Amino acid sequence: MFRSAGLLTSPHRCAKKLPMHVNWEGKEYLFEKPMLVSRLLEELKVNKEGHLVVANNRLVTEDHRLGADDNVKVIRVVSGG
Repeated sequence: MFRSAGLLTSPHRCAKKLPMHVNWEGKEYLFEKPMLVSRLLEELKVNKEGHLVVANNRLVTEDHRLGADDNVKVIRVVSGG
């Protein structure tokens, strides 16, 4: 607890929770809870074999836990010959 101007305040009530920013196909989505990459792809309804996920400028796997304050990009994989 912090004492400020004679009032007791909890640091938990003062802290603002930052959402996870997810960029996919030019749109930004906000998620407030941490989740696995696999869960994120399910939420976005995208095929995990056809997409890569980059969190905070690092490529991550589907078992990686994304934090609420992460900056995430979902990138469609394109192949051809």
